[in-house]
Amino acid sequence: MTGGLRNLVIERPRSALRAFLRTESAGGIVLMAAAVAALAVANSPLSAAYFAALKTYVGPLSVSHWINDGLMAIFFLLVGLEVKRELFEGQLSTWERRVLPGAAAAGGMIVPALIFAAFNIGDAVTIRGWAIPSATDIAFALGVLTLLGPRVPVSLKVFLTAVAIIDDLGAIVIIALFYTAGLNLAALGIAVLLVALLYGFNRFGVRSLWPYLIVGAGVWTAMLLSGVHATLAGVAVALTIPLAPAHPHVDDRFSPLLRLEHAIAGWVAFAIVPVFGFANAGLTFANVTADMLVSPTVLGIALGLFVGKQVGVFGVIRLMKALRLADYPAHASALQVYGVALLCGIGFTMSLFIGGLSYASDIYLDEVKLGVLGGSLLSGIVGTAVLRAACRETPKD
Repeated sequence: MTGGLRNLVIERPRSALRAFLRTESAGGIVLMAAAVAALAVANSPLSAAYFAALKTYVGPLSVSHWINDGLMAIFFLLVGLEVKRELFEGQLSTWERRVLPGAAAAGGMIVPALIFAAFNIGDAVTIRGWAIPSATDIAFALGVLTLLGPRVPVSLKVFLTAVAIIDDLGAIVIIALFYTAGLNLAALGIAVLLVALLYGFNRFGVRSLWPYLIVGAGVWTAMLLSGVHATLAGVAVALTIPLAPAHPHVDDRFSPLLRLEHAIAGWVAFAIVPVFGFANAGLTFANVTADMLVSPTVLGIALGLFVGKQVGVFGVIRLMKALRLADYPAHASALQVYGVALLCGIGFTMSLFIGGLSYASDIYLDEVKLGVLGGSLLSGIVGTAVLRAACRETPKD
């Protein structure tokens, strides 16, 4: 009986992770299609209607704000759920498992930020975008890995997922600390009290999701009014959702956190993130000039993603291997790890999101789109080429 339970415990996370990877990968392919559609529409006769629709107000917010502040709060809710699950029972549940992806993610955030700062250090306006190239888009990156099929070791996909999750956690901290407007202390106080109420639900054993979601809507509203970016409400609510089921001997599938994660994962992957991509990737090429291509913002973002990510991620991994602090993921060669480090330069969703927080001017936002698209495309193409070459040399997992 004990052996059967052990097998069940080992097999369940593996199956859940594989299902998660499949969802994220498929979502990445849909996101690619949404980005291409946005570029096509923005450069078609429908361009004026596309941009006008995004600026149309529905109630107190424009369509663009409903997408970026409302729908993306659900995206951040999912990110928070995944981070909590991975930290407590998944790939980041022990310090040994956290060391390599944690160090790689840190390097992959610091070096791109430094590259961006090097190009923009003298400009008080553009320097606000220093965090834009620090983010990795897990859906896009895993979508690219999927195109390579089973030739890529599963351990590399797990490693990339872990790096991207830690990267997302870092981005959440950055947004909270550096992209908060003037605070409305009364609204912020209400948000804190509501989060405390959610924590109380958890401590007193409330396992129904509806109380968390109803109060969570109040947290989002209070955050929106407080000056702290409203999407962070999703993370705050996620961290209060119980991970354990109501009774210790009940199947983990009845865990409130897992039930909520499974309920919204498909919506996020196939609806919310593609809608965000379609709304934010639209760049009119007629507005692109030679000066824009070499502007500090574009170069800082593009080179931060393409050069900074690979140097930061792979450089840290090589250093830790040289110091015998960690080794490559199982069955992965140095060239394959380098290819994954390149894919970390795909920064689409979170990079565009931080870009929208950094600048209000359409001119700067166009430069953000150009830099993110250019750096992400270059990282994806070169990373795919490197991994294809590596996979021909290394047996599949």
